[in-house]
Amino acid sequence: MNFNIYKKTKTKLELPPIQVNSKLEDPKLYIPSEGLENAVNVALALGQPLLITGEPGTGKTRLADHIAWAFGLGDAIIFNAQTTSTAKDLFYKYDALGHFQYSQTSKELLTPEMVKKKFIKYQGLGEAIDRKKRCVVLIDEIDKAPRDLPNDILAALEKLEFTVPEVSDHPITADKSQKPIIIMTSNSEKNLPDAFLRRVIYYHIPFPDDKMLLEILKAKTEGLEDVELNAAIAHFEHIRKGRKTKLKKNPATAELLYWVLLLQKLKIDCSKLKDLASLSEEEKKNLAISYSVLAKNKEDLDTLKKMI
Repeated sequence: MNFNIYKKTKTKLELPPIQVNSKLEDPKLYIPSEGLENAVNVALALGQPLLITGEPGTGKTRLADHIAWAFGLGDAIIFNAQTTSTAKDLFYKYDALGHFQYSQTSKELLTPEMVKKKFIKYQGLGEAIDRKKRCVVLIDEIDKAPRDLPNDILAALEKLEFTVPEVSDHPITADKSQKPIIIMTSNSEKNLPDAFLRRVIYYHIPFPDDKMLLEILKAKTEGLEDVELNAAIAHFEHIRKGRKTKLKKNPATAELLYWVLLLQKLKIDCSKLKDLASLSEEEKKNLAISYSVLAKNKEDLDTLKKMI
């Protein structure tokens, strides 16, 4: 594939078709550590939510998709916690403005079922309860939510019911035997309530060691030998841990994966990363370009470029 897709020109450019790497998001290729497997088994055995922490990019979010795939439960339901999230948001969203505008412009009298169809959207626990079968619910970045929300989640899980007063006063319930599998992630931006922490299973995903990183790269990439992947991992670890490359924000596993894929597109021989002096001038130039995947601010990008 030609890397130089976009460039300065006075003529129209041809945009190539998107080349999708299906392996990147394939849930069956997710590789949990033994510790993470144990944590999942504890949560499943006790029927309690699992709270996962770890560096961004270490696979916290992907875990839910993998569990859903492993047990044949369909797609995981994702609820992205926000600073404004409320207990009601865990179950549904009501488009009050849309409903009002409709009532002002239409003479049609809506039945409760029509209101539900047009202006109510189940989400998170509401969608899980409405499915009436076991499923996986991911509550992502719960530490962003208001402090009361984590406890509201646990209370909701005990009842497994909710009401949509805009439609009906009758509660929507789920059989306790269909209790959803709850995975919650946190970036540890703020402390979570003690009462909440006492009622969840906790696990911190450590940054993968070199052996695990090699296993991940071999599963997600094609056409690279172990010697090339190991050289890329060694260079990546030098960036994360080197005394001369103390970055403000270290790259994580996700960045490593995309970086290696870019090195392939740039036609850089990864085995040469053991000795940057062995790179040609063109390869050095392309390596500097590739660092935009690993660095997340100007200072870090400048630091990495100085290595070459």
